[in-house]
Amino acid sequence: MDKSNVIIQTSALSKTFDGKQSVQAVKGVDLIVKKGEIFGFLGPNGAGKSTTQKMLSTLLKPTNGTALIAGYDLMTQQQEIRRHIGFVSQAGGTDSQASGYENLTIQAQLYGMSKEQAHTRIDELVTRFKMESFIHRVASTYSGGQRRRVDIALGMIHNPTILLLDEPTVGLDPQSRAYLWSEIKRLRDEGTTIFLTTHYLDEADNLCDTLAIIDHGTIIIHGSPEALKREIGADIILFGFIDHAIASLAAKLLEESGQVHNVIVKEALVHLEVMHGEKMLPTLLRLLDSNAIESQSVSLAKPSLDDVFLRHTGRSLREEH
Repeated sequence: MDKSNVIIQTSALSKTFDGKQSVQAVKGVDLIVKKGEIFGFLGPNGAGKSTTQKMLSTLLKPTNGTALIAGYDLMTQQQEIRRHIGFVSQAGGTDSQASGYENLTIQAQLYGMSKEQAHTRIDELVTRFKMESFIHRVASTYSGGQRRRVDIALGMIHNPTILLLDEPTVGLDPQSRAYLWSEIKRLRDEGTTIFLTTHYLDEADNLCDTLAIIDHGTIIIHGSPEALKREIGADIILFGFIDHAIASLAAKLLEESGQVHNVIVKEALVHLEVMHGEKMLPTLLRLLDSNAIESQSVSLAKPSLDDVFLRHTGRSLREEH
């Protein structure tokens, strides 16, 4: 890979929280993020996504490992890194007792902007994120979508080359989510590198150029969403049965047929992978019927990111949320 195109690179990055019982939240993460891409961390709550981002944003000191961000060393050059990154946490950074405009003014001052520079930049961001109708109201009156626009504007006030977004659309209505998706893509198209965390499968699939799936502090697989789904190389069939016992019996029968693979039983559901699903489904239904096993439901689909997560962890990310 052309190193001149790499903007974030980590090696064995780890974080352990000490207490009555030590917890290793991030376990040796190796990452390469290219300039001008949307890089996503997909995983359940507690997987280590936010902890990794807080280390990259210099808010948490790593326990072990190394990282270069925009060419600067995470351990020794935090001040230089902060000039190149914008960080928007899941909780956001907006002061509810001040207006959006006042929040942005304070943020601009923290970055050393003159009054004239601050007003010019704030006006650009207000126009960009369509905040004219509410920017001078107290932030406590904002909807979730309005507050999130201000949060992202705060992270962008100093024109960073890298924008770190932690669960950017959590809790938002569909219209607000769609709007923020379009703005995130627009920022990428203008040259900003985006590193976001999410537990939303559709968000990861629609937004990310490159995706790393993380679980229990470890990256289990990475690649483009299409490549990850294509790796499965099969169609997905999901059978539903009356209870777990029948599902287990059906799974054993289907697996022994030699016509399916990666059979996983979850409660009363049997998830399996099969080549040429449309052609094979009638054969599998006949097999169940001939053994007096009745399915309550059946679905056939192309692989999803949830299927990728399920294959590598044995758990469904969709079910966890």
